[in-house]
Amino acid sequence: MDELKRFLASIDVDYQEELENMNVTKVILNKMKEEFDVYLENQTPIAPKIMENIISKAKTGINHKAKCNVHIKYNNITNEDITNAFNYIFQRFIEKKPSLIGLKETKITLEDDILIIDVNSKVEEEIINENARNLIRNLQTLGFNDLNITTSFNAIQNAMIKQEIIEAHEANKLTIVKEENPVFIGKHIDGELTKIDDIVSDVKNIIVEAYIFGEITTLEKETINIATIKISDKTNSLLAKIFKRDHDEFQSVMSNLKSGAWYRIHGNVEFDNFAKEIVLSVRNMEKIKSKDTPPVDDAPVKRVELHAHTMMSQMDSVVGLDLGKHTCDLVDFAIKLGHRGVAITDHNGCQAFPIAFENVTKYNKGKEDKDKFKGLYGTELNVVNDDVDVVFNVTPDKNYDLMNDEFVVFDTETTGFYFGHDQMIEIGAVKIKNGEILDRFDELINPFRPLPHKIVELTNITDDMLKDKDTEENATRRFLEWAGSDPLVAHNAKFDIGFMTAACKKYNLGDFNYTVVDTMSVARMLYPEWSNHKLSTLVKKLNVPWNEDEHHRGDYDAEGTAKCFYNMCKVLYDRNIETTQDIYDSVDSEQLVKFSVPFHMNLIAQTKTGLKNMFRIISDANTKFLYRNDQPKVPRKELIKYHEGILFGSGCINGEIFEAAKTKDDEELANMMQFYDYIEVQPISAMSHLLQMESSGFRNELELQNHIKRIIRVAKEAGKLVVATGDVHNLTSEDRIYREIIVRQKANGKLHPLNRQGIDVPDMRFMTTQEMLDAFSFLDKDLAYEIVVENTNKILDMVDILEVIIDTGGRPFAPTIKDSAKITEDMVRTKARAWYGDPLPQIVQDRVDSELKGIIGAHYDVIYLIAQKLVKKSNDDGFLVGSRGSVGSSFVATMMGITEVNPLPAHYRCPNCQNSIFDDENNNPLGATYSSGFDLPDKKCPKCGTNMIKDGQDMPFATFLGFNGDKVPDIDLNFSDLNQAATHEYTKVLFGPDNVYRAGTIGTVAEKTAFGYVKKYCEDYNIIMRNSEVERLAIGCTGVKRTTGQHPGGIVVIPEYMDVFDFTPFQYPAEDPSATWRTTHFDYHSIQDDVLKLDILGHTDPTQLRMIQDMTGMDVTTVPLDDKATMGIFLNPKPLGVTAEQINCPTGTLGIPEFGTPFTIGMLSDTKPTTFAELIKISGLSHGTDVWLGNAQELIKNNIVPFKEVIGCRDDIMVYLMYHGLEPIKAFKIMEFVRKGKASKDPKTWEEHKKTMKEAGIEEWFIDSCGKIKYMFPKAHAAAYVTSAFRIAWYKVHMPEVYYATYFSTRFDDFDLETMIAGYDAIKKKMFEIQSKGYDASNKESSVLETLKLSLEATARGFKFGNIDIEKSDGKNFVLSEDRKTLICPFRTLDGLGDSVASKIIEERTKQPFISIEDLQQRGKVSSTTIEKLRSLGVLNGMSETNQLSLF
Repeated sequence: MDELKRFLASIDVDYQEELENMNVTKVILNKMKEEFDVYLENQTPIAPKIMENIISKAKTGINHKAKCNVHIKYNNITNEDITNAFNYIFQRFIEKKPSLIGLKETKITLEDDILIIDVNSKVEEEIINENARNLIRNLQTLGFNDLNITTSFNAIQNAMIKQEIIEAHEANKLTIVKEENPVFIGKHIDGELTKIDDIVSDVKNIIVEAYIFGEITTLEKETINIATIKISDKTNSLLAKIFKRDHDEFQSVMSNLKSGAWYRIHGNVEFDNFAKEIVLSVRNMEKIKSKDTPPVDDAPVKRVELHAHTMMSQMDSVVGLDLGKHTCDLVDFAIKLGHRGVAITDHNGCQAFPIAFENVTKYNKGKEDKDKFKGLYGTELNVVNDDVDVVFNVTPDKNYDLMNDEFVVFDTETTGFYFGHDQMIEIGAVKIKNGEILDRFDELINPFRPLPHKIVELTNITDDMLKDKDTEENATRRFLEWAGSDPLVAHNAKFDIGFMTAACKKYNLGDFNYTVVDTMSVARMLYPEWSNHKLSTLVKKLNVPWNEDEHHRGDYDAEGTAKCFYNMCKVLYDRNIETTQDIYDSVDSEQLVKFSVPFHMNLIAQTKTGLKNMFRIISDANTKFLYRNDQPKVPRKELIKYHEGILFGSGCINGEIFEAAKTKDDEELANMMQFYDYIEVQPISAMSHLLQMESSGFRNELELQNHIKRIIRVAKEAGKLVVATGDVHNLTSEDRIYREIIVRQKANGKLHPLNRQGIDVPDMRFMTTQEMLDAFSFLDKDLAYEIVVENTNKILDMVDILEVIIDTGGRPFAPTIKDSAKITEDMVRTKARAWYGDPLPQIVQDRVDSELKGIIGAHYDVIYLIAQKLVKKSNDDGFLVGSRGSVGSSFVATMMGITEVNPLPAHYRCPNCQNSIFDDENNNPLGATYSSGFDLPDKKCPKCGTNMIKDGQDMPFATFLGFNGDKVPDIDLNFSDLNQAATHEYTKVLFGPDNVYRAGTIGTVAEKTAFGYVKKYCEDYNIIMRNSEVERLAIGCTGVKRTTGQHPGGIVVIPEYMDVFDFTPFQYPAEDPSATWRTTHFDYHSIQDDVLKLDILGHTDPTQLRMIQDMTGMDVTTVPLDDKATMGIFLNPKPLGVTAEQINCPTGTLGIPEFGTPFTIGMLSDTKPTTFAELIKISGLSHGTDVWLGNAQELIKNNIVPFKEVIGCRDDIMVYLMYHGLEPIKAFKIMEFVRKGKASKDPKTWEEHKKTMKEAGIEEWFIDSCGKIKYMFPKAHAAAYVTSAFRIAWYKVHMPEVYYATYFSTRFDDFDLETMIAGYDAIKKKMFEIQSKGYDASNKESSVLETLKLSLEATARGFKFGNIDIEKSDGKNFVLSEDRKTLICPFRTLDGLGDSVASKIIEERTKQPFISIEDLQQRGKVSSTTIEKLRSLGVLNGMSETNQLSLF
């Protein structure tokens, strides 16, 4: 035994109990081989895995030196031992042979020393027979000798089973009732469930019950099919793999797999080398009932949640919005609970409204009003006190001198805090002038009802004292007569003004419009550092004699207030604030808003007017009151101004009421509450983090409860509705982890308030009625029910059912232009006659009439006119405009100059006599032969002999506007990126600055970003987590709003007869107050059916063409689009004078837009185009999905059809079908269906379309090709792109120096200056270096490589790159030298030399040449680092180092 232990130790194998009976029988040294042979013996077989480890370790050598061969002998071996050992070897063998995966569970038997393996096919049999010898050898190594292997093929049994199934089906097919079997892999396995969190290493035969999440990935090959799924039981997550050899069986399995569904899974867990983590290999699998707990609220009358945040609360809430992305959204959750409505109250905005409104609308469709669910549309704002309310009712005719005019200082005592119900019981006042008290007034008032005990305690006024006193009406009248026209003064004046105003109104005593100075606000203004500004604090701080026992009596408080007022007036006078108007003017509202710390409050729109007012408030918060590095704010005055139709709620623990209740007395608190329509309180669980924050002032839960009780009591005394709200940030407690991950991230450079060490993120879930009642069980039961159920439903009933997004039926509100229809028609007909003569040819006349009827009939003429004005403006600025999308399918657009693309069939037209030809000599349409008019042979006009223009791309108008004008025209245009901003600004001239906005976008947390968030969260908290669990948590974080942005070219136009707030609020993009444009607050997709969106996109093609035009003086539109030499570069580089080997490219299209990428170059090599029509087809194919790869490419390779006949663009379908006799409307419907990829999504409708085509004799290849398409590019878009590309290509062939100078100037941003100026060989070498790195090349290197590809071609054609020249180089553009063979590099080609420095160098050299390097550095503001780079490149050769002073 000791010998065995020493041996095992020498080969690094731990001794195990299973080896206790093993002996070393002999050790033999083979001197020739320098190897040991060690013979071991054991009574019964050792586990194969243990034995295999010993044998393997021994081969590495005893003490890692001498190799050792182990031989094992067993004395007692059973058949079971042999089959177990072989099964171990065989399973390892299967792992290396995926084609045998179907044998993982196969039967293995032993008969007469022969191992028999059941196989299912001849392929399996052949593989096993080929490898039988190796399998036997492996068995022998493990100590099992004299065995053989054979196979057993169950063909007869399989055939019998199939026949039994057929017979059973035939016998029962009339009565059979299909009952779905939940088991779809293997069989049902009984056994104990394992929690996924308990699985930490390899384990056999485990059973888990889990749901699938995320994407299901598949690998399908001829020999094996693999599905990889991510599963979770909510304790943890795990990868699982399903292996199937048979393709049909695999498809059957896939049809049963669904993300979100629950399954019972049995299999083995093993480490997967590919996934780099443990993976469950599925052996048996069945569907089970979902273990998700559905939301249930069984209360007879249910609460309403009035405070809920969605994922549109920036980096805060994780409550979903869209059922397509999340298992449950806010609206759906509330509906499932049976609630009558829910409020959406996101922070500082309302970007969730469109989706919430859509979900509510879908649910309510067809329901009676009583059964409809009500969406409450609100927001939680950051509010600041800008009013300060120092002086009320200030007017020019009411301006009083603080020291020299007489003031009436008054105070009231009342039965409570609610001036709508309570009344005054004492009015006390004094008249004061320059510190001297002139007169007094004091009257007690009989309220004719018992005083509340608390009021007696507070004021020391009793019922006996009041029983014989006069009425409130008479006392108030006498006070007003006594006060006369003097200005008034009060402490916390809003309270006293409220009761005086109520009394004047109640007793018809006139308007209470006195000028009133509030000493509390004056004190806040003068002494902001004081902790509070109560009257008792003022008298103490200002040294006014005071008896606290007499405090809260009207006359005494009035006198104390008067003395404080006088003392503060002296301070104000010293600051040159001498009048009531001066006090009012001294308040800097903007500074208050900018620097005040905001508090939260909620708004809920009650009416349509209220919704618009809310949109206005949100807009101002996100623009007018947005300051750099700050959050949006709203001044209180703004809220008061637009209060109509909006309910004000006091918000959460960050609201002013919750905070004020810590320090304010009841009177002050009640006064503050008058601003709100309802007061909110939240459950303790939503504020549990306060107990972890010493600064909160709360030490335990009881203190929090008492705090909430006080807020409720004062609110009720003030006559306010109190509601219990959840301040919801996560739907369920399970979702809290997602929010915890989100708030732990730094968002836009800021930390979330909860992102503090030692602070737990509270559970702010959506509570059921009973849960909320339980949360307020510390209250009286009836009171809890009142605030949880009764009052929340009252608020719901106060709110109208609102239409957030106007239902326009898909036709947006467009602006109006006077006589737009007539202007459009005149413009089109005039241009058409100028091109085609008068009268127009019938084909042109019909097209013009048809299009104008649809355009003007649908009132789209304005949209056309707007586009025409924009294009004309850009043309007048000297820039071409390219069209995008299918606008080129509209002949009206062509005639108005919106697009160059002519959608008529191929034809000739004479520029001299306007003669046109659409048919050949045999009266066949030219369009039947030529898909593009540019491919027509040259022709002279038979009438006047002028060379005719070849035109027409053959595109039906229906592809743009539909058959009945039922498609809204989407006119997308490519403007020069140099002219885009000017064109955007021009829309303000056309429509007014308040009627145009950039189309807003919302940037949310993407899956990859969320994955990084979870990883960082794990790192920060030292959590080890599987990637699958990281992915699961990431899904819950995906979709949370991160920032906002703008569409690159989208401009939203608000018609002049509407208001922007009819549609959306507005804001600055990315919360940047320096932005020059405002954007729509809603994502523009949400309102695309309501308002007109202009796509004014920036593009490089028009910029390069403008630059070419400036350099050559040529009109680029005169480039012949049938030039043979130019067409030649799409086949090979010969027209460029170089070979494919020289430039590493089989075509000459490097640097040609649309045709210079490896993908399109490969397409050119496959298709070998020779016509313009084929170039258009290639452009369409390259932009489509499943149109080229696996479709058109295969048709060409297999010689099924020639390239010119394959489907390239969506229009090809309609034109092809019409030319083959199908009705235009049917052809249009099929085209629309196919281009959207619906063949795979709607197989039933596709079968109907296939039948229609077959009946029309359409060939099978065409139908099959249509069935594969997922997305198709419009031919008009392709034609516009190719036209622009061909023009650029013409200059590459015929004026290469101009082409290269303009292309390098406009297209590239990354350069390798040193390599480029070194020439062809250096460029080729550098390209090889970068390409050799493969995927390890950096983004910068990959970008430089693209520049070098064209640099190589340019140098191969004899051009050179000149070094930067201090006196000649431009800042941005490449300049041609005198020899027109050298491209002088601009300053920007040098890394680190910025635009501002380049501009400075150019500015200074125009004043006078640089005389030295020192001069360049000083006047050009060039850094020392850049100087050294310029020096190393030889740019500074010949320049002296310093400025030299000459004496003579």
